[in-house]
Amino acid sequence: MAITWRTVVLVLLGLAPVAVWPTGAAVRWWLLAVALLVALDVLLASRPDVLDIVRGEPAQVRLGETTTSSLWVTNTSARGVRGVLRDAWPPSAGARDAVHELAVPPHERVRLTTHLVPTRRGDRSADRVTVRIHGPLGLAGRQRSVPVPGSLRALHPFPSRRHLPSRLAVLRQLDGRAAVRTRGQGTEFDSLRDYVEGDDVRSIDWRATARRQHLVVRTWQPEQHRRVVIVLDTSRTSAGRIGDAPRLDASMDAALLLTALAGHARDRVQVLAGDRVVHARVSGTDRARLLHDTISTLAPVESRLVEADWSALATEVVRLGTHRALVVLLTSLESSAIEEGLLPVLPALAAHHRVLVASVTDPALATMRRARDSTSEVYDAAAAERTLALRRRTASALEQLGVDVVDAPPAELPVRLADHYLMLKRQGLL
Repeated sequence: MAITWRTVVLVLLGLAPVAVWPTGAAVRWWLLAVALLVALDVLLASRPDVLDIVRGEPAQVRLGETTTSSLWVTNTSARGVRGVLRDAWPPSAGARDAVHELAVPPHERVRLTTHLVPTRRGDRSADRVTVRIHGPLGLAGRQRSVPVPGSLRALHPFPSRRHLPSRLAVLRQLDGRAAVRTRGQGTEFDSLRDYVEGDDVRSIDWRATARRQHLVVRTWQPEQHRRVVIVLDTSRTSAGRIGDAPRLDASMDAALLLTALAGHARDRVQVLAGDRVVHARVSGTDRARLLHDTISTLAPVESRLVEADWSALATEVVRLGTHRALVVLLTSLESSAIEEGLLPVLPALAAHHRVLVASVTDPALATMRRARDSTSEVYDAAAAERTLALRRRTASALEQLGVDVVDAPPAELPVRLADHYLMLKRQGLL
């Protein structure tokens, strides 16, 4: 049972007769009358279970954009139903106009729409739907909460997609260039030509030499369609916030831009996200759906406060295929995590693949490093300087193992990573 503001007003109106007959009996009789009217109103109100409520599933939406969730309310009784309905969502779903005035004629159906503007990436599940049906006097009514399952997936906003057209233009230029002829390198046969001094004798084509009666060598070109494996670290180091977003979201933005670019280059892209176990995997997707499936699969992935098991993640990379690949590890250059977890497994991984470590650096460190106007700022600057020095030392240790390192702020990391990929493409190093 639920009472309305009219009941409160009716009780207050009893002050007038009590002022005329200031006795305890007058107060009791007035309250009894109000209670009887409220009980009568509740008895005459329709039962909430005469309403059949079905939710229409909301579509996926990018973080910060607006979508809707619809409730179809059917009145199965012969009486009209009036009241209030509340469609409850968690605060991060950004529900607007979640409380609806309810007026359903007998044996008819109405549609109630709630606007959703999610403020956090991931899956958001609807809570219960609460229905309050008023009685004919409007003093009270019946109330019931029923579970009506529903979920909303808020996708990564992918802000770096604005850089995709310019990088695709560079990629088209690379594809349009004449094939690079090299001596004894590459994996794709290109053509035959006469032998000149200095050519690798291993490239001599003896059958063509026998036909032409002079030495002929094969020319090769770098393989165009390569494997790109992207590994997103979801361990504790990815949970730190840079500005208003977790470090993981910035890494994810860089991974999505590289996925889109490599997909257009017709490279085989495989994406893993995990820490001690793999939480998301995108593999074997056709090029037309690659980016869409990657964004949708990574949407519910969240950081976990555990250490990354790089041995297990490296094993997953090996399971994806034995052919040489560009392996991009999106993780933090935190010295302790790298030295204890990643560094021991890198030599074996770098021996079979080209490995690139991409990390998000906090722009606040540069700001703290420059500010030295007070004693506290001097201490902050010293701490920032030490942190940056440790990152440089870690990057240097990785480069000594033959690993490429890209370390940049959130807004620059996607572009820097894409440009590094294009550089490897240009030089035939993939």
